[in-house]
Amino acid sequence: MQEGFRARISPELALVFLICTSSLPAVAADVSPWDGDARSSIRLIGASASRERAVFRAGIEIKMQPGWKTYWRYPGDSGVPPEFDFAASDNVQTATVLWPAPVRFSDGSGNSIGYKGGVVFPVQVVPRDASKPVTLRLKLDYAVCETLCVPAKGVAELRLSSAGGSQEAALKAAEARVPKLADPGDSASFALRKVWQATDAGKPKVFVDVVAPPGASVDLFAEGPTPDWALPLPEPVAGAPAGSKRFAFELDGLPVGTAAKGATIRLTATAGPEAIEGVFRLD
Repeated sequence: MQEGFRARISPELALVFLICTSSLPAVAADVSPWDGDARSSIRLIGASASRERAVFRAGIEIKMQPGWKTYWRYPGDSGVPPEFDFAASDNVQTATVLWPAPVRFSDGSGNSIGYKGGVVFPVQVVPRDASKPVTLRLKLDYAVCETLCVPAKGVAELRLSSAGGSQEAALKAAEARVPKLADPGDSASFALRKVWQATDAGKPKVFVDVVAPPGASVDLFAEGPTPDWALPLPEPVAGAPAGSKRFAFELDGLPVGTAAKGATIRLTATAGPEAIEGVFRLD
């Protein structure tokens, strides 16, 4: 039967088959296959290397079904941050994951921080030997949530190239969402203008004035110096000068036996597509 079937394939049909299959996009050098389930999937993407230094640009892409979300490095009142493992990679000295600005989600149990629908985490990869090939291998543990949270895993492998490709625009867009470092008192149109401590209703609080472009939707996130700090999410309060938004949060959620004085906190502000961050010492 098989030989008879082969005999019936005409030369014209064979030529059409060859043309069609040769034009199909193979798994590109800048994209790994998706790995996941019905709720979410992950893959690695690659783009052109940095010209200034021997750094490869890659990205970890997570896509989720409508209504599902995953978490930022500080997930807020609930959730689990993703864990990235590159230990099995070849010729990789460091792989630094960058975090695009997140959004705040409110539900019955409080507020969480993360991404909905999909996200690309840029990765800066420094090879041990820039003259040799670099293969990035990722094991990712993360959580996706709709009404309930579900643990998820994914693996991906990608041989990195110094050339650009189909993922250049996606990776540039993700890199643009990574908060830029802002100096205290910066005079820019979007800045963390003032940070101070005060006692309000008998409780120590941190107040932050954020200057932002007119009409921008502004949000603020606060992180402690170590992952075991669980600072509340800053909330908008009254009293901001013209052109500013004021936020405040209690100095709560510190590890047992830890004093706030002298510790450093990281503040991340978002205003539409823009994001900035700064590190401040609590005095």
